[in-house]
Amino acid sequence: MMQHVHLVPEEEEDDLYSGYNEYNPTYDTEDLENDTAFQQAVKTSYGRRPPVTAKVPGTAARPLGTGFGDGVARPMTAVRAAGYSKRALRGSAFDPLGQSRVPVSPLETKNEDAPEETIRQLEKQVNELIEESCIAKSNGDLKTALDKAKEAGRKERVLVRQREQILSPENINLDLTYSVLLNLATQYSANEMYAEALNTYQVIVKNKMFSHAGRLKVNMANIYLKQKNYSKAIKYYRMALDQIPGAHKEMRIKIMQNIGVTFIKTGQYTDAITSFEHIMSESPNLKAGYNLILSYFAVGDRDKMKKAFHKLIGAPLGIDDEEKYISPGDDPHTNLVIEAIKNDSLHQMERERKALAEKYIMTAAKLIAPVIENSFDAGYDWCVDAVKTSQYVELANDLEINKAITYLRQKNFSQAVETLKMFEKKDSRVKSAAATNLSFLYFLENEPTQADLYSDLAVAADRYNPLALTNKGNAVFINKDYDKAAEYYKEALRNDSSCTEALYNLGLTYKKLNRLEESLDCFLKLHAILRNSAQVLSQIASLYELLEDPNQALEWLMQLISIVPTDSQALAKLGELYDTEGDKTQAFQYYCESYRYFPSNIEVIEWLGAYYIDTQFCEKAIKYFERAALIQPTQVKWQLMVASCYRRSGNYQKALEKYKDIHRKFPDNVECLRFLVRLCTDIGLKEVQEYATKLKKAEKMKELKEQRVRSGRDSSARSRKDGREGSASSDSGQSSGTSSKGDRLSAKLKTLPGANDPYEASSNKDIDVSYTDPLGPQVERPKTAARRKVEEEEFADEELGEDLLPE
Repeated sequence: MMQHVHLVPEEEEDDLYSGYNEYNPTYDTEDLENDTAFQQAVKTSYGRRPPVTAKVPGTAARPLGTGFGDGVARPMTAVRAAGYSKRALRGSAFDPLGQSRVPVSPLETKNEDAPEETIRQLEKQVNELIEESCIAKSNGDLKTALDKAKEAGRKERVLVRQREQILSPENINLDLTYSVLLNLATQYSANEMYAEALNTYQVIVKNKMFSHAGRLKVNMANIYLKQKNYSKAIKYYRMALDQIPGAHKEMRIKIMQNIGVTFIKTGQYTDAITSFEHIMSESPNLKAGYNLILSYFAVGDRDKMKKAFHKLIGAPLGIDDEEKYISPGDDPHTNLVIEAIKNDSLHQMERERKALAEKYIMTAAKLIAPVIENSFDAGYDWCVDAVKTSQYVELANDLEINKAITYLRQKNFSQAVETLKMFEKKDSRVKSAAATNLSFLYFLENEPTQADLYSDLAVAADRYNPLALTNKGNAVFINKDYDKAAEYYKEALRNDSSCTEALYNLGLTYKKLNRLEESLDCFLKLHAILRNSAQVLSQIASLYELLEDPNQALEWLMQLISIVPTDSQALAKLGELYDTEGDKTQAFQYYCESYRYFPSNIEVIEWLGAYYIDTQFCEKAIKYFERAALIQPTQVKWQLMVASCYRRSGNYQKALEKYKDIHRKFPDNVECLRFLVRLCTDIGLKEVQEYATKLKKAEKMKELKEQRVRSGRDSSARSRKDGREGSASSDSGQSSGTSSKGDRLSAKLKTLPGANDPYEASSNKDIDVSYTDPLGPQVERPKTAARRKVEEEEFADEELGEDLLPE
């Protein structure tokens, strides 16, 4: 194929850039379909050198596929490419028009084995590990955060060694090293590995190549403060303060505040006052003002306390006026904006800051009021007057109400009522709060009418006050209108679902209405709010017992005694439930614990005495019945049980003395006289006839009393009551001291002599000296010899004579 040569005129031969503005048919893309060279180049596969069209000796063949039809030469733009050479690009020449002899791949692959690429990959891995460590710490996974931080440290050391081998030491990435060490120290501190954290911080601080590392001494001081090493904490805080420039005013103020708090912990109140006074003069804030009041209170300086209180209420809050949240008119766009910002995060932060300020001021007022003046009243009035002239004007009423509550805690009810009654003409919110407290006061003083009156006033002043509704429900509850009380409690919960008082009282109301499932649901919800409330756990256990689920009742009672292990009532209830389930061993354990913490519970004493009688240890039961006799000295049954225990254990002399003592205290007691006659007969004493005569007289008196009781039942209710008391006194006080729990006790204690007396003696008959033991028939003791089985087998077929049997 012939080559088309572009001829240049002689006068333009020296102009290398001529012809650029002329039209050249070479660039005519419309005729490419007829260009044989171009079509042949298109058909050539990738990676194969296209065929050459001419082989002229001594010249290189021009490859096809360059886009220039008919061999038109490329116009020259420079003698040599600027800065690009074949050697510099290592074989891949810069040839955008494809004039090179060897075609180059469009995407050149990177050399991953290059040292620079390895270093870049290591840096990327270290940064990723630091990020993962920080994310794990923010999620609360402290162990994973520490592991990631350690791994980042290991990889960073490998990276440093490789950099030193390949590049010069000046090229080490100090920022990455600083980030790895700081993150590692932070994670050590978060995992309470304070020694390791301090060592890591020391590595950063001592390295002079890290600029501004001195401020990390604040972190070290914080660790020393956690370790209660106050002297070192103050030292490092001061070192950090010296290294932070004055331009960073806020940081310096925070460090000085930490120094002041540390001085308070060490009891150096004068130094703390110096720090806080400087803060309040440079940049006053709530925390510093509150701590300054505490320091002056500790040193007892009245005047300085007043000045510090003025500084506290004058500290700026940094909160805009609340009017920006009020809709100005009917502009829909403005209304939408205001509605959007009413509860945004910024407004929530403002509310939290204001609530914190009110908390500090209220606490400070309650602290200094009793000491800044001669009396508590005068001190509180001074605080109220100071608050009224500040930006916290609305706190004055809260302080007044708090003053009344303080009177209440001091049990000065008259002053509390007088203070609260001053709010009857105030605005609705304050009036409702005062009426709520007044209702509660009258409720405590057992004046339900006044309590109901003020609860109505509180509800009328603020219908959405949950405490007022709760007090109103309490007033209705006292009148036993449980359905209406439940409605008030539910309304209080609708207004404030976290009102625990209303929820607790609602559970009690449902319990009164025998709606046990709903009551249980209330207390379970309350348990989710108050996890360790002993009252709530006790109510849940009681409800499960009423629902006949003893296993659940036992579980909740076990939770209860884990919180209050010395509660004798809870321990006694556990013993009662185990006794119901038939587990006497566990029941005995919990009854003993209950008796140890409260040895005056008659039911527990009675159960323990019965248990020892059941197990044939009558001598151990004596001390419990003696305790019961001390608690109820007018009840003869406990003393009769003591005497029976002495007799059953074989100590007849003690038994006789005890019966004589009982006879002196209760000369008309028939059962005691019968035992005396029987014992004197068995022992052969001369007093038998004397006691027999007294027994006849006592039996006659008993019959006369019984007749009077029967006649009194038909006459009037009062005589019936008197007759019942007379019968009770003659029947050894059998009616008192019994309880529902007695149904589960041993039958031995139920067979006490009394109404169902087994002895029916009369004056016309001979004296019957037979008796029934109040502790029940004596059970034969089990044989405890070491060779019991052998002996049983040895005498299995033989009858023992009466002389061999135990007496």
